[in-house]
Amino acid sequence: MNKRILLIIGCWIGVIGIGFSQNTQATIYTLQDCLDISIENNLVLKIQELRAKASKTNFKESKNNILPSLNMNYNLGINNGRSIDPFTNSYINQELTFSNAGLSLDATIFNGFRIKNEIKQSRFNMQAFEMEIEEAKQNLTLEVTLLYIQILNNRDLLELSKARLTTTESQLKRFESQYNNGLGNPADFTDMQGQYAREQTGIITAENNLKSAVLNLVKLLSIDVDSENRFETIFEIINTEKYQISADDIYNDALENLATFKSKQLLIDAAKTGIKIARSNYFPEVSLFGQLNTNYSSIAQLFIQTGTSTIETGDFVAINGQDQAVLRNETQFESSKINYKDQFDNNLYSVVGISVRVPLFNGFRAKNNVRIKKIQHEEAQVNLKQTKFIFKQSIKEAYNNMESSFKRYHALKNQVTAYEESFRVNEVRLNNGVSNMLEYITSKNNMETSKLTLNQTKYEYLLRIKILDYYRGL
Repeated sequence: MNKRILLIIGCWIGVIGIGFSQNTQATIYTLQDCLDISIENNLVLKIQELRAKASKTNFKESKNNILPSLNMNYNLGINNGRSIDPFTNSYINQELTFSNAGLSLDATIFNGFRIKNEIKQSRFNMQAFEMEIEEAKQNLTLEVTLLYIQILNNRDLLELSKARLTTTESQLKRFESQYNNGLGNPADFTDMQGQYAREQTGIITAENNLKSAVLNLVKLLSIDVDSENRFETIFEIINTEKYQISADDIYNDALENLATFKSKQLLIDAAKTGIKIARSNYFPEVSLFGQLNTNYSSIAQLFIQTGTSTIETGDFVAINGQDQAVLRNETQFESSKINYKDQFDNNLYSVVGISVRVPLFNGFRAKNNVRIKKIQHEEAQVNLKQTKFIFKQSIKEAYNNMESSFKRYHALKNQVTAYEESFRVNEVRLNNGVSNMLEYITSKNNMETSKLTLNQTKYEYLLRIKILDYYRGL
């Protein structure tokens, strides 16, 4: 249970009274309405849902790492000056338009089961985020329920304060009549005026407290609620029998049902898998690769034989004392540019191979990484252990508070009965002139204060039950 919920409980116990006006066209919100609205509108919950979507995408990405990597490249450019002709691989010194294209394939065959464990870790993280959403919903449900109960409590306290004022007002009119007729003790009238003003102040405070309680709930629901809106009473009157589930059973239910424990256990599993991922750096990595490439050159030419011709070489031989020119036959060629498509088809070549990377020494990075992952795993275990301890202590405290509220409620019921009888007697005695104003006001204040306290304790007991139900995952 987070600090915000504890703050709500602390504020709730110290509050007495409030309310707002009603009319026939008022919107009535049930507790279920408020729960549905809060889950629909709460921004913190929406952030959790977005994080869960991101983790789901990460999980899909980790599964896709099993698939081979296939890439295509294409280049087109112009060279000026000295360069290598991609067609002849000879040096040239002229402008050259070139182009090349390639297709490459890489597939991991073995890498110490790193991909497999990365998939497992991503799945654990995704499930942990899903559990965190459920945890946020459970916490939000409790927050809304506590605020809703606080509104009902303050509303009832306001009605009791109004009823208290009505009783005082009837007595004030009676004493005012006596005062105007010169009968009785004038101080009785002024004392009753003071009591009436005091109870009016109490109603103003009660109304303000109710408005504050409504605003707190409205802020959590992210809606607009005005004075015409009302909240349906929770028909869960306090039982005469004590809560039957023991604190140990509640704790066991919490371990089984609350999302916070499931989430932290999944994070432990993810951290444990992280150790296996880190250890994969100790193993060789075997990959399969393949390439398909081709290129184009703008100066590439195709030469076709067109015939032969006899030409003088410039040399001479002496035959019978005479110099004769040396002739030779020379093949004649005609050049033509090779088009783009033909070059890409003719220059096509492929490469297929297997790659093995064996880790020999990496500055102990792999060893240190494994050590860090082990520390993270231990931290996740300690975090779960701490959460269990905190919840166990909180459940014991909540259970003790529930028992205390239960006992106080029944004791206060007897107190209200006694003070009601005392007030009835003192009111009769005051009306008959055999009792003084001090005794009447004292008995009246005792009765009405006990009623206010009884009402507050009733809702406090209901609140404690709701907290225990929360721990049980209900």
